Amino acid sequence: MSTPSAAPLIPQGFYFRIALPCPKVEGIPRSGKARLLDLAPSCTLPDLGALDGRSRWAEVRIAWNSEGLGVAVEVTGKVGSITHVPAHPEDSDGAQLWIDTRDTRDIHRASRHCHRFHLGVVPGKGKTLDAEVRQLKIPRATVDAPLADLKPVQSAAQRTRSGYRLEVFLPGSVLNGFDPDTNRRLGFSYRVTDPDRGDQFLTVGREFPVGEDPSLWATLELIE
Repeated sequence: MSTPSAAPLIPQGFYFRIALPCPKVEGIPRSGKARLLDLAPSCTLPDLGALDGRSRWAEVRIAWNSEGLGVAVEVTGKVGSITHVPAHPEDSDGAQLWIDTRDTRDIHRASRHCHRFHLGVVPGKGKTLDAEVRQLKIPRATVDAPLADLKPVQSAAQRTRSGYRLEVFLPGSVLNGFDPDTNRRLGFSYRVTDPDRGDQFLTVGREFPVGEDPSLWATLELIE
């Protein structure tokens, strides 16, 4: 009788330099619509966690246009109430995004083109939810990205039948160096956090310094 093999010590995503397509979607953010982005299934990032046998409970969709970058996170199977601790965003319900507008894959410390955003889910009145967007510093960065004016950022959060949906549009003005006319490759990573279930991440988790080492991020290829 064979015994089940042990989980690998090193996640499979660590061994690859992953490049993922990011479709161009005109008309986002959508003004006057029920959904801020309403991205199609073709914008869904693949479930790389399946390589290590991890089950997916958050779906992440992403798209771009000349105005900026849109990201939608939909969490399913949420048990319990939403956790929002402003002083500890990494332990709250929501997501963190890391974006390098130069996709410099041979550096291990963030440059001025590397950004970190926290997308928080904030309980509102009754059963409503609000979205919170914060720019955070990247530890050990050689140079910090400029502290952006987040007023142009648009975000929204809604409850769903079994969880929540979080959408954000980051205009080019908050992404230092964002210029799709001259560069169609972005460094990118995400981590969705549920205090009850832990993290879902794109490539590797907190056991690696993914939050401060851009060489561990994937590449987004901005396609037409």
